[in-house]
Formats: sequence, C-alpha cells, structure tokens
Amino acid sequence: MTQGEIYDFTPGTTPLLVSIPHDGRSIPVDIAERMTGEALRIADTDWHVGRLYDFARELGAGVLAARHSRYVVDLNRDPEGRALYPGADNTEIVPLLTFDREPIYRDGAEPGEAEIEDRIARFWWPYHECLAAEIAGLRERHGVAILFDAHSIRSVVPRFFDGALPDFNFGTARGASADAGLAASAFRALNSAEGYTAVDNGRFTGGYITRSYGSPADGVHAIQLELSQRTYMDEIHPFDYRPDLADAVKPVLRGMLAAMVDWTRARR
Repeated sequence: MTQGEIYDFTPGTTPLLVSIPHDGRSIPVDIAERMTGEALRIADTDWHVGRLYDFARELGAGVLAARHSRYVVDLNRDPEGRALYPGADNTEIVPLLTFDREPIYRDGAEPGEAEIEDRIARFWWPYHECLAAEIAGLRERHGVAILFDAHSIRSVVPRFFDGALPDFNFGTARGASADAGLAASAFRALNSAEGYTAVDNGRFTGGYITRSYGSPADGVHAIQLELSQRTYMDEIHPFDYRPDLADAVKPVLRGMLAAMVDWTRARR
C-alpha cells in the first residue's frame, strides 16, 4: 500500500501544519466484511473536518489527512496501548466498540494481537513518519513549528462525558504542549466568538498526537481542537454537512489558525 493510499499531504509555506487523523473513511475489504452493519456506518468519524478546514491552505498551512477510518487504526492513540485518559473510559488503538458501546466486529471476527500489530505497521506508522518528518522540516526552515490537530465529535456522548460539550474544546495538554502566549492568542479567537461556547483544557486536553509532538522548549508547539459537530453538521445518520452552520463557524476557525500564523511572524 502506497503512502498516497494511506494519507494525503500538501506542504505549506508557513510554520503551521494541520493534522486531520479521524476524517478518513476507507476500510479495506478484508476488514469491512467482518464488521457489523452498525460499524459500517462509521458514526464515530470526525465527519467533514477536511472540508471544514479547506481554507487552511490559503493561510499557508500544510495539511496532512488520513484516508482510513479510525476503526481500522486510531492514529491518535499510543501504539504501546497506554490509556489516553487514565481512569476514564478510553478507546483502543484498534477499537472493538463504537462510542455507543456497540460491537464493531461480528462475534468471533475481532482482530487478534498479530493483526493489530500489522495494522499499526501498515497504517499508523506511515502517517506518523510523515508527521514527524514535516515537523522536523518546518523547524529547519522556519525555526519553529506549530502542529494543529483538528478533530470533531458529537456534542453528546454519555460514554465519555456528562451532558453536552462546549462548542470549542481547546487543548494543549494542560499547557505542556504549546507556548502560553501562542495558546492564549489562538484560544482568544474562539472564546470571543459570539454565539459559541469554548473551554480551554476541559474534558479534552489533547490526544496522543498533541502530547507526543508538542515540545515548546524545542520549538514545536501542538494544539488540538475538539469541535462539537452540532456547530457544522447533522449529528445523526447520514451525518450531512450543513453549509448554513459551517459558513458561520468557519470564520471563527480561520481566525484561530490565522492567530497561530501571526504569532510565528511576530517572533521573527
């Protein structure tokens, strides 16, 4: 399987790289034929995130987007199996249950340890090798790199949190993955947006990607946004994109990314 079948990558002209690990929807046939009908709806996809951030290239950002579903392998989980949020309910690097605790595989068709390791080698590592190489390249070219990990999730998922999420769930590993001034500037664009709610390092503080690559002391800053899907789409099947909603939230997201780019320019 070639890299172009695993991810799409477009380099940018600024120090900003946008990572989209969960909008992929492809499932190899040999995996799909063992899945339940419910799983094949891939409801837990970060639906339409690539479309929502289609302006990122106009800002000079590079964009790396996965092609395969998170049900194949979750690119935002630790390959060693360490829990993302210790003590909380976590999904695995190769999940067996949907967010609603429905089985992903038919009885007896679940992947074993060898298959899980194979999926990590085939799908997880190529994405992360590209991610790491581009971050290193940005640091070399610009002296700094900003990694923005773009996510979305249904506004209500009882398995993971009580009630409804705020619209914008901004995370910097509780301040460890990005410069405080950069984070404050980016979050300000969200928190000041009229008609939306925002939280800084609330329920979602950043996943494996944010925590692993963010190293401010080394000039690499990583920020995650978990966006409530009610802000831009229908949260029920068939999960339609809603231009009437998306057109309102996109300027807010653009302002956030623009603030990141402006922060790098101010440092020169």
